Amino acid sequence: MGHRTPLYDQHVELGAKMVDFGGWDMPIHYGSQIEEHHQVRRDAGMFDVSHMVVSDFKGEKVRDFLRSLVANNIDKLKTPGRALYTCMLNSKGGVIDDLIVYYLNDSWYRIVSNAGTHDKDMAWMKAAAKEFGGVTMTERPDLAMIAVQGPNAKEKVYAALGENLRETAGKLKPFHSVTIGELMIATTGYTGEDGFEIILPAKAAVFTWQMLGEDGIKPIGLGARDTLRLEAGMNLYGSDMDETTTPLESGLAWTVALEPKERKFIGREALEQQLAVGVPRQLVGLLLEDKGVLRNHMKVYSAQGDDARDGGGRAASGTAAEGEIMSGSFSPTLNQSIALARVPAGVAPGARVEVDVRGKRLIAKVVKYPFVRNGKSCLE
Repeated sequence: MGHRTPLYDQHVELGAKMVDFGGWDMPIHYGSQIEEHHQVRRDAGMFDVSHMVVSDFKGEKVRDFLRSLVANNIDKLKTPGRALYTCMLNSKGGVIDDLIVYYLNDSWYRIVSNAGTHDKDMAWMKAAAKEFGGVTMTERPDLAMIAVQGPNAKEKVYAALGENLRETAGKLKPFHSVTIGELMIATTGYTGEDGFEIILPAKAAVFTWQMLGEDGIKPIGLGARDTLRLEAGMNLYGSDMDETTTPLESGLAWTVALEPKERKFIGREALEQQLAVGVPRQLVGLLLEDKGVLRNHMKVYSAQGDDARDGGGRAASGTAAEGEIMSGSFSPTLNQSIALARVPAGVAPGARVEVDVRGKRLIAKVVKYPFVRNGKSCLE
């Protein structure tokens, strides 16, 4: 038996199929993963994400500490409530985890990190904080987290939890938050849709979940959460990046701030060295043109030279450069199979590649991702 969130009994009562996810017993679906996927794209759905790890960092030197801990620049957070997506790197530039940092005030920041990396994240951050000095780190298992996502998510949250929330949270821009006592509401998410992520006391989670459900917000399992995030082109730690890959070869260069040059952060030197010699691999989107389904770890073969750049036909077996699908699935919104794949740096959008699907070479087109945002296809 794994860890259980405060909402475990609610999931069981709703008939969810429970599975192990990073050591937690979590709902994979409540009947139909595809219907749940469409529910979020077309209306609204709620996710129990209380397995995510919430940690508070406090102290007069906390901003300086975070400047050195993560690859993105904490100084981008200029107003309380702002949030920043970033990676935490090891000395070789490998990704220890991806996380969101919330700036609550000058001496208080909150980090939300992944459940599956809990132990190594906690050990790494505690050691870094101890070495830096002047920073206290407090894990918050007393908090729960519910995400409400979809085009009608915000209106349904106001209806369920009170119109007064419209005044406090209604004007928030993306990647902002507001804190009301122990309640924190953020305009973040993992679906490519509008909505909120709500951090609240664990003791209030069941009541809040039930209130949201009574206003017609349907529960969504982790299965649909995965296809939603894949359509949105959002990385999944452990699939699309890990400690053996850098952000530069994982589609996350935009989360690395090398300016100002005087800011030193863990992994910076390794990234600068990789940029100097050339990043050998990249993360690209794939759209399957043949019939079939793209899955994780399938091999990808791309032609070298002009063929790889202008989409000129099939990759020649034996001479093709090899890549790998990191995240692959059927896209319910596009009604087509899609994937994120790590391939050689020379492969450009528009190129055709071959994917080994159960011993058969199927054709896929290299595309820019995201595939879907706000319920609509982003593909040309």
